[in-house]
Amino acid sequence: MEISPISGALGAEISGIDISKKLTNTETQLLQENFLKFKVLFFRNQNLSAQTFVSFAKHFGDPTIYPFIKGLDDTPEVIEIIKTKDDKKNFGGSWHSDTSYMECPAMATLLYAKETPKFGGDTLFANTALAYEQLSQSLKELLHDLVGVNSSEKGYAGGRATGMSKLSKMNQTYNANATSYETEHPIIRTHPETGQKSLYLNLSHTSHFSGMTVKESKPLINYLCKHMIRPEFTCRFRWSEGSLAIWDNRATLHHAINDYPNQRRHMLRITLAGDRPH
Repeated sequence: MEISPISGALGAEISGIDISKKLTNTETQLLQENFLKFKVLFFRNQNLSAQTFVSFAKHFGDPTIYPFIKGLDDTPEVIEIIKTKDDKKNFGGSWHSDTSYMECPAMATLLYAKETPKFGGDTLFANTALAYEQLSQSLKELLHDLVGVNSSEKGYAGGRATGMSKLSKMNQTYNANATSYETEHPIIRTHPETGQKSLYLNLSHTSHFSGMTVKESKPLINYLCKHMIRPEFTCRFRWSEGSLAIWDNRATLHHAINDYPNQRRHMLRITLAGDRPH
């Protein structure tokens, strides 16, 4: 197994391993350690079924059911994310941390490429722990007791169902009976495994600070969200068929770039159960 960092901020590509096969205890331990170190791991030229995708995910945590999209019949933990040639919008096309609107957001997300466009469709990642470290001490102290209100409806005019319906494939699998979620989480989150502190908010789901109005909260939220995605805190991954990424939602943001018009992209996704942020 070889581990090659892809940027100075976060991310490493893992080669020399077939993740469709049963991993040894040593391999599993190395992957877990480097997942915490680099915050996002990338694999290429993998041949996974939905079942082996789930098996691999279990080396990092417990696959969970995503509430808004119906999973595959035989592996309900796996959802399809398909952008057709006719779709204008894409899934995940803004900087965010997955399911941060839930009481216990996803610990990690895995994405596997079944079909990729000839160009475009890269994913950006940002290290929110590094972004926190680069703040002034005075701003860190100011943020220490702030709590963010996160909503699954933020950014969806008319609600999430309306937003999902704009994605033609997603409209076929969207769970119209899913509950809307709103919850509060600290703006400064302490990682339960590494002890690192990181910024925990995003423009996609964080509406305002608890005890403050949206208007009062917006300038600081906008500043922090812009700060987190400074180029020196990011990395970029170019997808190809058979590639896989797993990222730590507790210390990263990600953004799926929508720059491949009239091309098809087919991905499989799993989220892993997490704990309540502290």
